[in-house]
Amino acid sequence: MRFIYLAHFTPSGKPAEADNSKTPRFRLNEEIRVKEIRVLSETNEQLGIMATFKALKMAEEKELDLVEIAPLANPPVCKIIDFGKFIYEQQKREKTQRKNLQQQQMKEIRFKWRTDTHDFNFKVRHARQFILDGNKVKASVMFRGREIMHKEIGQELLEKFVAQMEDIAKVDQPLKAEGKLVAVVLSPDKVKSKKSTT
Repeated sequence: MRFIYLAHFTPSGKPAEADNSKTPRFRLNEEIRVKEIRVLSETNEQLGIMATFKALKMAEEKELDLVEIAPLANPPVCKIIDFGKFIYEQQKREKTQRKNLQQQQMKEIRFKWRTDTHDFNFKVRHARQFILDGNKVKASVMFRGREIMHKEIGQELLEKFVAQMEDIAKVDQPLKAEGKLVAVVLSPDKVKSKKSTT
């Protein structure tokens, strides 16, 4: 019996490289040998339990595929769907899950208390990319010697930084002084990020 491997297909339905040790396998159309199956439509509508040959005929009439998605169920569950689209959605879902499993990193952006506009904008761009990549960002201003007398300038700088980031990030740890350091921590705001990209 021949199996179809998830990684064998790209979103266009064309063959691609496969990693057979990790990817799930699906029986497709005539490879489904059981006599009776539970059938779902392309929109996940329950079509009921029916003979496999009848489900195959329905799929052919719609110019779609019959894909076994739950072989261990009793009876097995199959879905009438475009197989290329099915594979693409599976790959997209797996990619999202892998991304969510990755540990969120803390990136740091450091400003001087007298940071010029060009340097400020440059560092804001980097910080925005860190946030869009799903990382937290700690922005800080370090004071040396008598610079500590101008702490309010550093605080104003960080408040300006937060304002530049507010469309994609939220304050995770509010602005506070830590010895000769003033810092604020931002984390990604998924709701805001989606709005800014639409």
